[in-house]
Amino acid sequence: MHISNNVILITGGASGIGLGLTRRFVKEGNTVIICGRREEALAAVHAELPSVIIKVCDLAKADERLELYEWVARYHPNVNVLINNAGIQQWMNVADDDFFERAKAELAINIEAPLHLSSLFIQLPSLRTIINVSSGLAFSPLTKTPVYSATKAFVRSFTLSLRHLLRDKHIEVIELIPPALNTDLGGKGLHDFAPPVSDFIESTFAQLKEGKAEITFGFSDAMIQAGPEALKAAFERMNT
Repeated sequence: MHISNNVILITGGASGIGLGLTRRFVKEGNTVIICGRREEALAAVHAELPSVIIKVCDLAKADERLELYEWVARYHPNVNVLINNAGIQQWMNVADDDFFERAKAELAINIEAPLHLSSLFIQLPSLRTIINVSSGLAFSPLTKTPVYSATKAFVRSFTLSLRHLLRDKHIEVIELIPPALNTDLGGKGLHDFAPPVSDFIESTFAQLKEGKAEITFGFSDAMIQAGPEALKAAFERMNT
């Protein structure tokens, strides 16, 4: 994709990887729209980057996803890039009393939202690129985050199919595959050991400029190249 002169919608663009993408895409000369549930977080980004357009939206709710699309189609019909970035990660165990209720929340944000938004936004005549954010855990799950890991494996599989299905529409489909990064995903302090988001963003844009369809970094780069034995070893190492 061209990294400048786009009109880009980034879900979950007010924190973590989403915020890193927002800042960099603005710097590269793009119009950026971000959406999320927390109005105060969106407002903080707008205060930092006044050109960013903000929209409050709970992506866990189908009616709000539809309203988001209708709002974009009416007021920003030239959106040509959709970035399905929003995601939640919860540490849980299948034996927890509230396991299923918490799992449903992850499924709604991590699976239903990108499925629904992709199906809606391909109706925009202007759309040229969809970027789905998966994870290195799509290849080797962390058992402390069993549902999150499984949802990211789903996103990877769906993205492979979506790339094929949208060829005739000339819509490019890119998979962004981050490793653990120093964000608050899953809870504050859990990823303090990990590389900063800024390093990942720098690598991401270098790979976008090269025209890569699968963007990897560190652990995720090792995982996408790993064979069965290496994946098994990674799983054992991560979960013992």
